[in-house]
Order: sequence, then structure tokens, then C-alpha cells
Amino acid sequence: MADKLTNHYYTQNPDVLHEEHHWPFTLLGNELLFTTDNGVFSKNRVDYGSRVLLAAFDAEKTPAGPWLDLGTGYGPIGLALAKRWPERRITMVDVNELALALARQNAVANQIENVEIKTSDIYSEVTQRYAAIITNPPVRAGKSVVSTMLTAAKDHLLSGGTLTVVLQKKQGAPSAKKLMTATFGNCTIIKKDKGYYILESTLMSE
Repeated sequence: MADKLTNHYYTQNPDVLHEEHHWPFTLLGNELLFTTDNGVFSKNRVDYGSRVLLAAFDAEKTPAGPWLDLGTGYGPIGLALAKRWPERRITMVDVNELALALARQNAVANQIENVEIKTSDIYSEVTQRYAAIITNPPVRAGKSVVSTMLTAAKDHLLSGGTLTVVLQKKQGAPSAKKLMTATFGNCTIIKKDKGYYILESTLMSE
């Protein structure tokens, strides 16, 4: 059974037959060039959920400080944010080494320098606090992984910082809203689009 899982995008070293794809995509008003490969999520286009998430994210309400793209994949969310807000520093993390290599390649191709791209199993290598955490969580990795991404965010946000998440209703958005509310004391559905919910919680001063 373990062998069947080695090529999933949420594993550390996907065992895949390499087949690179190169394509442009416009996000937040900027055309970005992406290289993708087998073994990463949504290799032919930026997935709809990520696009809804980016469009709904409210940068103005986040305090000063860096942002974290949790589960960055080949980098569409983090790179789009970094290109749109060059004054912000974006940390982009993932467990998938193949995806991270592509994210680094994509950062260079798009001349984006205000990013740090590194390996982290959820928050294992995340050592600072952020003004915002943005994530399109890997639902197929299992409920415990997604739940940890949501609840442990509280320990990695600055006061007033936001956690913004995209999930489909059928993949657990309502239960995620309950979990985020229990964790942060608040959670708002800031957008609904074709079954995708954008959920946002704010870390209030304690």
C-alpha cells in the first residue's frame, strides 16, 4: 500500500516519471510563467480554489510582517502574492521536495526575490510568526493533516494576523469553520464560489 502513495503530491519525494509543463497564467493582475511536473497538485493550470482564495484575500487587514503560504506546491499562491505585494516577505513551505524545486525555479523565472522557499512538514520548520497564513490544504492527505494546519496556525500568527483557507463544502468546509471558530474564537466565510468556501480567522490579542 505504501508504494501506491509514493507519487502523491503531499509526499516528500514523489516517485514519478518526469514530464515538465510550461505555461503562463495571470494571477492578481500579473502574468506569471509556471513550470510544473507530474507529482504536483494541479499541474496544467492554477486550480480554481487557489484562484478564489487569492481573489478573496484582503491584504489590507493584515498587520505589518511577513506572510506564510502553507502547502505551497509549485508556488502559485505564494508567488502571486509576492509579485502583487513586493514590499511583503513571503515564506513558502511544503513537504514535497519536487514541488519546492519547481517553486524555486518559478520564482527565478518570474524574477521574484521577496520569498523564502523551504521544506516543512506542516509547521515543523516554521519558526517565526506571520501577519497572514494562506493555505489551500491538501485534503487528500487526510483530516488530521488539515486539522493541524488550521489549529496550529494560532501558534504562528502575530496579533491581529489572519488565517485564510479555501475548502470545498463537500470536502469539509463547514466542519473546518467550526474548528477555526473553536481555535480562534472567530471565523468568517468571506466568499463562496461554486462550492468553494473561503474561511478566515483572526488572532485576537490575548
